[in-house]
Amino acid sequence: MKRRDLIRGAATVIPASIALQMLGTKFAFAQDGDFDGPLDVLNYALTLEYLEAEFYRQGNAADLLDGKAAEYLQKIQTDEETHVTVLMDTITQLGGSPVPAPGVDFGQAFASSDSYLEAGYTFENLGVSAYLGAAPSLFAEKELLSAAASIFGVEARHAAILGVLLEKPAEGGVYMGATETPMSREEVLQAAAPFIVSTVTR
Repeated sequence: MKRRDLIRGAATVIPASIALQMLGTKFAFAQDGDFDGPLDVLNYALTLEYLEAEFYRQGNAADLLDGKAAEYLQKIQTDEETHVTVLMDTITQLGGSPVPAPGVDFGQAFASSDSYLEAGYTFENLGVSAYLGAAPSLFAEKELLSAAASIFGVEARHAAILGVLLEKPAEGGVYMGATETPMSREEVLQAAAPFIVSTVTR
């Protein structure tokens, strides 16, 4: 399969429109040297998606929610699992090896419905900043950038849903203003580190 065909196929699985305009100028993008190439970026994204997919799997299994909240978070889990599958398949098709899933410990995230929603809100906003920060490393790989942008859009929508469920204010809660804020690889992994009990290597 050609790379272009692979990415087009992946994009039909990811439930979001491609939003390249959200990756425009006016952002302090990730620092040079954050990544060793496209496969490194994809494995970085895969690590974060493993974290999110497992978080929702455990949280939904804890049966903390009901009604619309339960329905939304079940759908978010499905989206995150799809992201894992798409990233693994893409890495393999490009001749790379997907990193293994890290061991995780979410601590007291599932102590209550509110703590579950709040932790999910934190993870989704972290994902938004991570994809935005990594975007420049894919500028030479337009098909990969488009696929990453489609996941970026889904993560932002997830964050907004969780913000509404938590009854957060519109500005600085449901959405983060007129622009999103990127984070470097180091910043993202530092934020995720408390939940990872075994690490993956670059």
